[in-house]
Amino acid sequence: MPLVEISIPGLHLREQGAVLFTHSGLSGPAILRLSAWGARELYRLDYHFPIRINWLPNLTAASLEQQLENRRKTQPAKLILNTAFPPLAARLWEALVLAADITRDTRWAALARSARHRLIQQLHHTHLQVVGKSLNKEEFVTWGGVRLGEVSFKTLESRLCPALYFGGELLDIDGLTGGFNFQSAWTTGWLAGKAMSAELI
Repeated sequence: MPLVEISIPGLHLREQGAVLFTHSGLSGPAILRLSAWGARELYRLDYHFPIRINWLPNLTAASLEQQLENRRKTQPAKLILNTAFPPLAARLWEALVLAADITRDTRWAALARSARHRLIQQLHHTHLQVVGKSLNKEEFVTWGGVRLGEVSFKTLESRLCPALYFGGELLDIDGLTGGFNFQSAWTTGWLAGKAMSAELI
């Protein structure tokens, strides 16, 4: 999905962006950013928490209801399950329709107001349960490390242990996905290397 909104109830964490379906769960930029900003809180929850997904964040509930009503009027004989709702993929639309307790043989003409309300709730407020994290070698988001106050930003030398230098993800730096962590690693590594080489001269 190119644009969804993911939130974690109770933690005031919310992100918008692309979401990918994988064999083991959800991934993509929005998920990775949410994991980065909430890393400490999610660790404290032992990675067991609910998430809420708005699959159509650009549509208000009122406009979504109007579009569903228009389909009921213009495509009354078509099966709801067979008429995907762009930009939702056909399989995702099918899953959301069934999650709203709408049967496979329901046609648009037979869509009751209560069922339409349930479908809108699924489209705007799908609730899923996170039940763990990925394996160590598959993780993208890390947090923690050497406290930044304990390191000189000019040289990356430890303030507590002279001649000890740090760089990259050894430091307590959380960056957005998309190259920021790489840039941090390259920059801090360069600064630490330059400082260490100066000591050898």
